[in-house]
Amino acid sequence: MRAFVGLPLPDAALDALERVQEGLTAGRHVPAENMHLTLAFLDDQPEAALQALHQMLAEISVPPLTLTFRGLDTFGGKLPRVLAAEVQKTPELTGLRGQIRGACRQAGVELPRERFRPHVTLARFPRHLEAGQVEKIARYLAEAADFRLECAAEAFALFQSTLAPSGARYDVLAEYALRG
Repeated sequence: MRAFVGLPLPDAALDALERVQEGLTAGRHVPAENMHLTLAFLDDQPEAALQALHQMLAEISVPPLTLTFRGLDTFGGKLPRVLAAEVQKTPELTGLRGQIRGACRQAGVELPRERFRPHVTLARFPRHLEAGQVEKIARYLAEAADFRLECAAEAFALFQSTLAPSGARYDVLAEYALRG
């Protein structure tokens, strides 16, 4: 089963992120129900490994976090593939991610070593952008440069990711309250 661990966002934050998307005319917008902050992408895992991971994740004890969004950016280089709202990397957020990655190792789920760049994906772009699309994206980024948002994260979740031609669907398998 394809899965990941992430932070679901409160409704007020989802509403604010949808308003930010309104100005973007390029790419495919990520629906609000799919917006989240990924802490560990697990890829395909057997159900037994996910069950073991569930037990480990339930033991994590961290207080609720404040997520601070500071601007937008693209990933993918000169031809962007993704537009994201960037989240400030704090010791608390990095600590939670570290505990989740440790739980994954203990459950036998191997994760690739990767740089942590906290973000929420807002749109995906086709592999081959039409003429003028890169400039549209650059203009949009300039117009939305002052985007700021703060919200509380009170839980993290284990999600199942189901891929389909129309896009991915994310379902919460288990949710874990942040408490400390």
